[in-house]
Amino acid sequence: MDLGLAGRTVVLTGGTSGIGLATVGLFLEEGARVAFCGRDAHRLDSVASGFAQRFGVEKVLARRCDVTAKADVEAFADAIARWSGSLDILVNNAGQGQMTTFATTSDAQWREELELKFFSQIYPVRAFRPLLEKSDAAAILSVNSLLAYQPEPYMVATSAARAGAQSLVKSLASEFAPKIRVNSVVLGLIDSGQWERRFQARKDQTQDRKTWIADLAASKHIPFGRLGEPLEVARAIVFLCSPMASFITGASLEISGGVSRYI
Repeated sequence: MDLGLAGRTVVLTGGTSGIGLATVGLFLEEGARVAFCGRDAHRLDSVASGFAQRFGVEKVLARRCDVTAKADVEAFADAIARWSGSLDILVNNAGQGQMTTFATTSDAQWREELELKFFSQIYPVRAFRPLLEKSDAAAILSVNSLLAYQPEPYMVATSAARAGAQSLVKSLASEFAPKIRVNSVVLGLIDSGQWERRFQARKDQTQDRKTWIADLAASKHIPFGRLGEPLEVARAIVFLCSPMASFITGASLEISGGVSRYI
């Protein structure tokens, strides 16, 4: 299926690892031009160089950017305007989680988590909206977590912030229609760098990774018996952002291997 992405311009935050990295690669394979950002300048250069060799230097732009810093995001938007002059898709992918309970979450941690989950979307949407409004197939997609609907007490601040960010997506979908579509994916456990680090730090060093993942999936009651792969998420993101999803807005697609319990 031709998704209609050839020649389109995409901006993605948090594009140097995991889901972001897989999504950048998939957009490029579909013929899009992709600009992405991250906070590690060395990793950005390495990833951008690899993509440029595969797809051409004119198809890739990488910039260091802290998405919670308004000036950084505005500078990133200015760079896109100079580089492309147009924009069709914005994917807000930056984010992380805090493993704390209500009793152990400090005021500073609450503020940090709320600021990250909200302003990592607010600043890019504000900065890139003028370019998106010029597109004939504009789309914004937010990468969120199943915690938005199914909170966990050991991630109380992250769960609350995720729920608020999901509400923001729904509001933007209504306000920006019909010019810009706004959707989200909500994720269960996806294999990423953090799980690799936890595997390396496991107590039972005799356990291989496949067995460790299977045990983890069982403990989390994931019906598929495994974690999701970044590419599985990337495929959904690319479709929802493409012109093939032209009548989908305000939608939330769960990618969790069936682990959710909410209706």
